[in-house]
Amino acid sequence: MKRITLLPLLTALPATAASSAPPISPAGSLVQMFVGLGITLALLIGGLHVLKRLQGVRGKAPGAMRILGATSVGTREKVVLLGVGKKVLVLGVSPGRISTLHTLESDELPAPEPVSPMPVAGEFAGRLRQFMERRREH
Repeated sequence: MKRITLLPLLTALPATAASSAPPISPAGSLVQMFVGLGITLALLIGGLHVLKRLQGVRGKAPGAMRILGATSVGTREKVVLLGVGKKVLVLGVSPGRISTLHTLESDELPAPEPVSPMPVAGEFAGRLRQFMERRREH
């Protein structure tokens, strides 16, 4: 008989506990959401940084393969210069296939062209003006 009399009291307990909880403010929930988002983004960026560092760690033995240059010739195709010892391989790379196009000795490879330094602001303005004038002529 005691169980029946306690039942109304037990059903009233959750209602009293819920009414005594402090109200949730919208500003507090926004702050909590942005803090969680910031922590998630920080973990993602940190993980990507660690992965990038781990990929860069490779043994550099003398005579090992090294990529000397690459040029895209299509949306998914490239021509790659690969140095292997004293040989240079010209490779055609496409999805699912790598083909040797040519083989050179390293001394047959032409010297790289010197890279011009970045133009100063005044030079940029002059070059832009020349470009715009050429464009009007055509």
